[in-house]
Amino acid sequence: MTVQMTVQKNLLIIGGTSDIGHATALHYAQAGWRIFLAARDAGAAQRNADDIAARTGVGVSVHAIDVLETDQLAPFIADLPVLPDTVVCVVGELGEQKRAEADLAFATVILRTNFEAPCLLLGLFAERFQERGSGTIVGVSSVAGDRGRASNYFYGAAKAGFSQFLSGLRNRMALCGKVHVVTVKPGFVRTRMTAAMKLPGLLTAEPAKVGYEIYRAAEESRRDVIYVGQLWRLVMMVIRAMPEKIFKRLRL
Repeated sequence: MTVQMTVQKNLLIIGGTSDIGHATALHYAQAGWRIFLAARDAGAAQRNADDIAARTGVGVSVHAIDVLETDQLAPFIADLPVLPDTVVCVVGELGEQKRAEADLAFATVILRTNFEAPCLLLGLFAERFQERGSGTIVGVSSVAGDRGRASNYFYGAAKAGFSQFLSGLRNRMALCGKVHVVTVKPGFVRTRMTAAMKLPGLLTAEPAKVGYEIYRAAEESRRDVIYVGQLWRLVMMVIRAMPEKIFKRLRL
């Protein structure tokens, strides 16, 4: 009799203290994956790790990283216990638009956190995955990157750049046929980052919904670009098609 051994897969969440990161890691853990949580605040990440381990019984480890420290990125990957099968990047900084308009240092953090740092780190993982011949990269962008709005154009511009990076990386990785790159575009998500905002019910998702959609797109349907909540795809189609003369009159 031949006994087939199931090899446990490994997930790395970059942004392991976030609500979306926690929910995504929990969904993967429930499917039997081993979890690595990476975050700048190792203590907060450990609390999430303990919760996931207690609820699922899988192994969860915490790995410290500040994605804005560029010289830490390559050593961080080298120090991981194993090269993960899937990497999900959920790091982000919504920031305050008005403050960013006048405070260059603050604006720089928004741009680097949402664009530069994720691009550089995921680019390094793409190189490792290509060398190995397999791997999945998931970048959580935003519908805010589909068109610039007066209320959040620093954040939106950074997310637009991130989406374009993921698109180009996906096109490049498709040539080798072994590395899958997924772009995830949530709209409003009920998290600590949006706690002070008045969110529209029909267009607002819970973190668990985002985590489920990430898992389904990356591991089951193998889709390239998803909007979390199909209504957002229609909404953004209308917004992108709107003539500039009309769009700039809107209070968005």
